[in-house]
Amino acid sequence: MSGQTRAATSGQTISLKKPRALGRGARLAAIAPASPAPDDKTRKGLEELKRLGFLVADYVAKPLEGYFSASFKERRREFLESLAKSDVSGVVSLRGGYGSAYLLDEELASQLGDPKVVIGFSDITSLQIYLYQSRGWATFYGPMVAAGFDAGPGAPCGYDEDSFQSAVSQINEGWTISLRGTSLVDGEAEGRLLGGAMTLVEATIGTPWELDTRDAILVLEDRGMKPYQVDRVLMHLKQAGKLQPLRGILMGDFPECEPPVAGSPTVRDVCARILGPLGVPIVFGAPVGHTMRPMLTLPLGVQARLYAHGQGVLEILEPAVTL
Repeated sequence: MSGQTRAATSGQTISLKKPRALGRGARLAAIAPASPAPDDKTRKGLEELKRLGFLVADYVAKPLEGYFSASFKERRREFLESLAKSDVSGVVSLRGGYGSAYLLDEELASQLGDPKVVIGFSDITSLQIYLYQSRGWATFYGPMVAAGFDAGPGAPCGYDEDSFQSAVSQINEGWTISLRGTSLVDGEAEGRLLGGAMTLVEATIGTPWELDTRDAILVLEDRGMKPYQVDRVLMHLKQAGKLQPLRGILMGDFPECEPPVAGSPTVRDVCARILGPLGVPIVFGAPVGHTMRPMLTLPLGVQARLYAHGQGVLEILEPAVTL
């Protein structure tokens, strides 16, 4: 089963390609395409994946290179070799940080085989957008080994087990995710679910894999930004033509983004002022990506319907995986 959308630069359609669903006993490979992760968090995250019934090997750390988990060549080799292994059903990132963009160029797409499950958030947004725009892959914006799985299900800074299991294993359409946010602009909208960490979405502008946001429900979230920095990114997205063609918007809860001066505009104020006039349904404050609450898992690339009423609901209209 596949859907279609248009490529950002060519106007051609992208046929959505879906990986096989993950069941108990599926083998996952842990990868570190960006920054390194602490050993104790990595160990706890791998143990949680094993508790869920997956087969996953202990991660062997590579020699660090600055703030990267390894050299560019080693990180790219690890990514490609993990996806190429016939007994590996998917890859899950250790953490974000910075570095995924170094893996990307126009030659990478030709080295990829059939789609497999790719799980991550934060800096992994760069990789996920590339995989969607260049190869049409559905991916999964959700917990990572040392950033979500390590804390456990339902725990602060942990992950939401129900949405994760549904995203990677549900082969039927019509399942829902309670967004646990608040509606900035009421309404309902249907579109392709895309996006991720907002600074990484912004960073694709001008690249060959620039994110095509036409007719999308756009996910935007981040952490550690001052409200004026969120304002700057949103204005760039607006001026680059990335906001006008949207069907709906799903915002994270932006932890550690308090105003620098008491009484000055908050991130929510900024979003309401810039995004509100677009007139599309908007849910703000969902625990996606960077959050102190149990993190939801969102299947990216699929058709979805956003219900911006109360705390908000996202209905997944097509599965992100196949048998």
